[in-house]
Amino acid sequence: MATLSDVAALAGVSVSAVSRVLSNAPATRVSDDTRERIHAAAKTLDYRPNFAGRALKTSRSQVIALVVPDLTNAIFTELMRGVEDAAIARDYMVLLGRAEDMQPGGAMIERLIGEGRVDGMLVQLAEDVTSADVDRLMAGRAPVVLINSVEAGHPGSVVLDDERAARLGVEHLLALGHRRIGLITGVPESFSGQRRADGFRQAMAAASVDIDEALITRLGYEPRAGREAFRTLMTADGAPTAILVANVNAAIGALAEARSLGISVPDDVSVVALHDAWTAENTWPPLTTVRLPLYELGRRAAEAVFARMSGGAVSDVTVADAAPELIERESTASL
Repeated sequence: MATLSDVAALAGVSVSAVSRVLSNAPATRVSDDTRERIHAAAKTLDYRPNFAGRALKTSRSQVIALVVPDLTNAIFTELMRGVEDAAIARDYMVLLGRAEDMQPGGAMIERLIGEGRVDGMLVQLAEDVTSADVDRLMAGRAPVVLINSVEAGHPGSVVLDDERAARLGVEHLLALGHRRIGLITGVPESFSGQRRADGFRQAMAAASVDIDEALITRLGYEPRAGREAFRTLMTADGAPTAILVANVNAAIGALAEARSLGISVPDDVSVVALHDAWTAENTWPPLTTVRLPLYELGRRAAEAVFARMSGGAVSDVTVADAAPELIERESTASL
């Protein structure tokens, strides 16, 4: 197995220079040519760092954790990719975990942080997490950055521009001539659900269109919640001609309920969903969606936790430089 000394000899530099370059030490001062020679020598010799030894020396595990509510959820794929790309660039690994297994205050998170198994954590909170749980999580040894949630007294969250995305979806429906528009959104405790409802209201107000509060449901993002919410809206008096669904998973449930009720999408009601995933284009009809920058969300969140690990100050960030994008498919039509 090649050593740092072998790489240094082949590159014609000191062992300390090799160590600093291959460990991405922030204070490393070498020329681009020297850096390239070191990396080329390491590749030629198939050098592999001794992470166990490095961990003992630096008290770092070279691992960060990403905790999301559901690893099987297709919308998290791009989020994970963004986190992994940022981590790989810093020679870090990413540990993935479900919120069900690693709730704040739970035994698994206590072990990961308390035993030094991870150097930092990115957490998307489940909807039933309490403020006390969050306080305990933030008081741990490892820096934590929250994704898609802002908690009072704990700056450093990274969130999507939910309001802008919801406005874009409503504006599309208004442009098609719809005025009686319903909303299927997250439960009342949902941070993103509240923001997406705000965006819905902003777009309707900007168009001087009245909102029927009976056409707003707050049952959640799961497919079963989408089914229940769709049935509630479409079987009531004065059903909407269009619906904004604040999450693609709930929208898939809404489409399933439409089929069971014999309601045609988009002939009877148009549907726009927030978030885009491979599932959206494989529903029937394929869903019109608003694609949110999940890759950028993951990358920015990882950069924030690395900044915290280095002792830097981190503020709450909204990913606004990558704008939401309307993806038109067959679930919407002119009134």
